[in-house]
Amino acid sequence: MVGAAAAVLSSRRAAALTAVLVALVAWDAGAGALPGLPHWPGVLVISLLVMPLTLTVPWLLLPLSSTRAALPLAACFAALAALLDLAGLGALFNVTKLLALTMVGYVFMQVFEALSWVVLVALIIPWVDALSVWRGPTRYVVSQQPSLFDRISIAFRLPGNEGSANVGPPDILFFALFLAAAERFGLRVGWTWLSMVALLTLTLILTTAFDVSGLPALPAIALGFLLPNVDLIWRAWRERGLEVRSG
Repeated sequence: MVGAAAAVLSSRRAAALTAVLVALVAWDAGAGALPGLPHWPGVLVISLLVMPLTLTVPWLLLPLSSTRAALPLAACFAALAALLDLAGLGALFNVTKLLALTMVGYVFMQVFEALSWVVLVALIIPWVDALSVWRGPTRYVVSQQPSLFDRISIAFRLPGNEGSANVGPPDILFFALFLAAAERFGLRVGWTWLSMVALLTLTLILTTAFDVSGLPALPAIALGFLLPNVDLIWRAWRERGLEVRSG
């Protein structure tokens, strides 16, 4: 299965993916040993460097989003992540979670038969996520079970200390799903990636600026999907009622 997946990726893309994964593992393992930075410079390093680099992984894995390998790979990465967690290999565990959640997002994308389904989800999930962060399950897990949140979320380690900025599993899953939707339904893939990353970065900066424990990230991801594609979505709605199906 891994060999088949590798065959789908071009040699250049596979090499880039390998380099990114090695860099992420090295950062996660060694960030605490780096010289400490003041608070805001550290946040900017995460926002402008580490987070965008991390989110290139769904971009580089995108050719797998429409293949039958997505589900077996999601299961394999999830099982490997569990083993790495048990072994206490935190840096490898963090990266493997990222791979697993990306593939799960691609699996969900394969269920969506029309663009209208994706747009409907993009319009609904920001409200659900905001409610969850305000008074729902996310707020409970973050405030009452921080160790559980640290275990299931993706961590962006701050340089020079043991702290990190974290995004939850649904954030990575929907990031991958919307990116795959942009490719599947002929939208602007590059601009979609850039828009989602930029708004996620803004969310992290606002979280720091307002000194809150966390802001919902799914509104940024959903808006990042919709904004660069609004004219194409509108045209599809006018012409075909958004029932744009992949070939």
